[in-house]
Amino acid sequence: MTEFAEVVRSRRMTRSFDARAVEPGVIDGLVELAARAPSAGKTQGWHLVVLEGAETALFWDTTLPAVKRDSFRWKRLLNAPVIALPLADSKAYVDRYAEPDKVQTGLGTGAAAWPVPYWTIDASMAVMTLLLAAEDAGLGALFFGVFRGERELRQRLAIPGGLELLGAIALGHPADPSGPLAVDSPSGPGRSAGRERRRPLQIIHRGHW
Repeated sequence: MTEFAEVVRSRRMTRSFDARAVEPGVIDGLVELAARAPSAGKTQGWHLVVLEGAETALFWDTTLPAVKRDSFRWKRLLNAPVIALPLADSKAYVDRYAEPDKVQTGLGTGAAAWPVPYWTIDASMAVMTLLLAAEDAGLGALFFGVFRGERELRQRLAIPGGLELLGAIALGHPADPSGPLAVDSPSGPGRSAGRERRRPLQIIHRGHW
């Protein structure tokens, strides 16, 4: 196993994949680790719709129609053999906090009672854990937003209306950056990668703001 600090420092958003399938059981292993992320009341109110192999075409046909692909910068992103859609379930949290051991919090009365949406927070922490687990497993991963076609995607995948779609995760084996498609389909970092990483002194406010 790789040292944790090395996993964190080496993790990158992968935008270029080859078409190799992810080995059987690997996705289940990543999700098992992601399920260990913090969860309010151990509600674990998140779900993952996983599309593999030919199933991923449904995602791309819905969110990136063929007519837009010529101008799409990350063409080898479409090679990713797995697309996973993380979903947060607010009702699971309301129901959990209406149970006897949590009812005194008042959070079981409805989603509006929550000062912050813990379902989104918990699902996001699970996604981050999954991204780190993918790095540790030698896979590439990319979390990205679903900015078009969400309504149709939900319909085609029969996703219940009450679930919040956080985005999409592409998973697979990173493409060889020196391969034959390297010129036409960049595999390097995104446009924001050159921005300076903030230092602890810029982030920490000790004792007060």
